[in-house]
Amino acid sequence: MSNINLLREPVEEKINDLLSQMTKEEKIGQTNQLHAFGEPEKEAVRQGQVGSILNATSAFAGIGASPSASAEICNAIQRVAFAESRLKIPLLFGRDVIHGYRTVFPIPLGQAASWNPELVELAAAVAASEASADGIKWTFAPMVDIARDPRWGRVAEGSGEDPYLASTMSAAAVRGFQGTDMSAAHKIVACAKHYVGYGGAEGGRDYESAEISMRTLRDIYLPSFRAAVDAGVGTLMAAFHDINGVPMSAHRQLLTDVLRLEWGFKGFVVSDWASIEELVNHGVARHRADAAALALFAGVDMDMVSGTYIENLGSMLEQGHLSPEILDEAVRRILRIKFLAGLFEHPYTDPRRAATAMLTKENRHAACLLAQQSIVLLKNEVSILPLENHFRRIAILGPHAHSRGELFGTWSPDGRPEETISIAEAVKEAAPQGVELIFAESSDEAIRRIKEVDLAVLVLGEHPIRSGENSNVSDLSLPPGQRQFLEALVAQGIPVVLIVLAGRPLAIPEEIRLSKAVLYAWHPGTEGGRALADILFGYANPSGKLPVTMPRATGQVPIYYNHKNSGRPIGWQDFAFRYVDLPHGPLLPFGYGLSYTTFQYNNLAVSAIASSGPYDISAEVTNTGTRSGSEVVQLYLRDLVASVTRPVKELKGFQRVALKPGETKRVTFTLKPSDLTFTGMNDLPLLEPGEFHFWVGPNSTEGLQGRFELEF
Repeated sequence: MSNINLLREPVEEKINDLLSQMTKEEKIGQTNQLHAFGEPEKEAVRQGQVGSILNATSAFAGIGASPSASAEICNAIQRVAFAESRLKIPLLFGRDVIHGYRTVFPIPLGQAASWNPELVELAAAVAASEASADGIKWTFAPMVDIARDPRWGRVAEGSGEDPYLASTMSAAAVRGFQGTDMSAAHKIVACAKHYVGYGGAEGGRDYESAEISMRTLRDIYLPSFRAAVDAGVGTLMAAFHDINGVPMSAHRQLLTDVLRLEWGFKGFVVSDWASIEELVNHGVARHRADAAALALFAGVDMDMVSGTYIENLGSMLEQGHLSPEILDEAVRRILRIKFLAGLFEHPYTDPRRAATAMLTKENRHAACLLAQQSIVLLKNEVSILPLENHFRRIAILGPHAHSRGELFGTWSPDGRPEETISIAEAVKEAAPQGVELIFAESSDEAIRRIKEVDLAVLVLGEHPIRSGENSNVSDLSLPPGQRQFLEALVAQGIPVVLIVLAGRPLAIPEEIRLSKAVLYAWHPGTEGGRALADILFGYANPSGKLPVTMPRATGQVPIYYNHKNSGRPIGWQDFAFRYVDLPHGPLLPFGYGLSYTTFQYNNLAVSAIASSGPYDISAEVTNTGTRSGSEVVQLYLRDLVASVTRPVKELKGFQRVALKPGETKRVTFTLKPSDLTFTGMNDLPLLEPGEFHFWVGPNSTEGLQGRFELEF
C-alpha cells in the first residue's frame, strides 16, 4: 500500500474544475519543462506555456557544481505564474538532489552498502529539508536502476545489482523525500528513475540498447520501481535507451500497461533530458512532431527541456494524430502532483528558512553516521586496524589524501568543498595523543620519507568525473600510476592501509594482496573524512557490506551473485572454470564486509505456519570478539526445481543487528508466498510447490544452510 493517497476526492474535483477552464494551449503548457529563465521564458510562463522549471545549467549537471537555486529566485519566477497568468497554475521547480543538497551524503551505491534503510530515509529527508528551503520542490531521485555491469558510470547513482536490496532502498528514499505528506514545507516530490532497464545498456555504455526479456524485467529490473510506486512516489522518469527495440519514451506497454493499468500509478512521468526529440535519432520517429505524438501516447506526460511538446502537440491534435483525452489525462496527472505538493495553497518558499536549514550539526551527524556505515572493510590482516596505539609515526599519502570536493562524488552540484575537510585533516583531528603524522605533497616525497614512519595510510581511487552520466570506463582498474605508487611503498617494507574512493566496484586483486588492510569508502560525502578517521582509529566499527559483486578483472563482467546455474555448473563433473586465464568466482562476493569484531552463526531453524507458508527462518548470531559491532544478517533462497530456470541464490531479507562482546541474538525472517513467486512461462506471477534451500549468513557465499518443502 502507498503511504501517500494519490487519489483524494477534493483534489480530483479541483483538477476537473481547473481542467474544464483550460485552453488547449494552456494544457500543452503544463507538459512543458524549461531549464532557462529570461524575458522570453517569463512571457511564456505568463501565457501559461510552462509547467515546470528545471534548475540545471545543462544535461550534465552532475559533473561538478552548478548554480544553486534560492528561495528568492524561485519566488520571483513563481510570482509570474501564480500572480500574472490567467489561471494561476503554479510552477514545479526541479533539481537533481541525488544524495544530499548542501550536506552531501555518500553516493547512493555507498548508501546501499550501509544496508540501513532507516539511515537512507533520513538522508533523503535531510536533502529534502535543505533543498526545499531554496525553493526546490521536486528531485530527480531516487535512481533505482539495477546495475550488473560496473563499467556503466551510473552504477554510482543506484543501489547495486540486487532487486531486493534496491527495492528496500528505493522505498526508503521515497519516504524520506516525500514523507506522508509531500505538501509539507520541508518535503519534496520524488522521481524514481530511469524507468526501466537502463542499467542493462550493452557494454556498460550509457544510452546504448538493452535486450532484456520480460521475465528478467519483471524479476530483476522492475521490482525496485514497483517498490517506489507502492511507497507513493509522485513521479517517474522514462529512460533514454531503447529496450528490446522500443525506446522507453515511446514504450506504451511499460509506461501505460504495466505502470498505470497494472500497478495503478497515479503520478506523472517525465522524460529524461530531451529524450523525446531523440526518438528521431532512435529511428522510430520521422521528425519532432512524430516524436511528440509517440511519447504522449506512450505515457510520457512532461517533456524535459526539448520543447518538443510545446512546439508540436497542438498540430498533432489538430491533424487527428492524438486524441484530446490523452492530453487531458497527462495534464490531469501533472496537476494532481502540483495539488498534492501543496503548490496551489503555498506556492512560495519562506526565504528565511535557508539560513537555519543548511548543513546543521544534526545534518552533519547524519552524514557522518551514514558514511561510517557505508564504508566496507575488505581486508584486515593480523587485525592491523584499528590503528589505536599500535603505531607512533603514520604517513597519510596518496592523490586523494587532501581532496575535499572529490569526496562528494558524482551528482553533488550543491556541495561546497570549503565546508568539508579532507581525510588528511580529519586524521590529524582524530589521531590519539602521541601519534606523529607525516604528510607528503607528492609521490616522490612520499617514497623519500616512507622510511621515517611505522605505517602508511594510502588514499587512492577514482575522481568523481569517472562516475555518473556517460562517465563509463572500459577498464575497472585504478587510474594509471596508482597501483605503481602502492607497489613502490610496499617495496620499502612499510605496512600499508589502503583507502579506496570510487563510484563503482573496481577490479583490484593486486592492490588488496599488497595491502595489510583495505577500506572501500566509495565517495563518502561531506563527512567522509571524519567517518574514515573514526574508523581508522577505532572510534567507529566498520559494518558496511558490498551491494555489488567485486570482479577480479574487467573481462569478468557482468558478474553478479544471482546468476543461473546452467546445464554445466562449476563443480559438476570436470567443469571447474569459465575462463582459462582467471580463477572462477568473484574477487569478493555480494554482501561481503568485515568488522573489527567477529560473528558466529548457530542454531538454524525453520517453521511453517502452514505447509504453504509463511515460513519463519531464524538463526542465532553471536559476537565472538572483544568489540561491540553490527552485523548485517542476510537471508538467501534457492528454488531447486521450477518450470523456468531460477537463480542459484536470491536475497530475500536482511537485518542489522548490534551486538556487544559475547552477546547472542536470534534473528528471524518471515518468508511469505509472494517471496517465493517468480515470473512464469507466460510472463505472469507464478508460485509452484517444491523444494527450497535457504542460507542465513554474513554474505552471499557463506552461512548456515537449511531446506523446506512448499506444498499446496
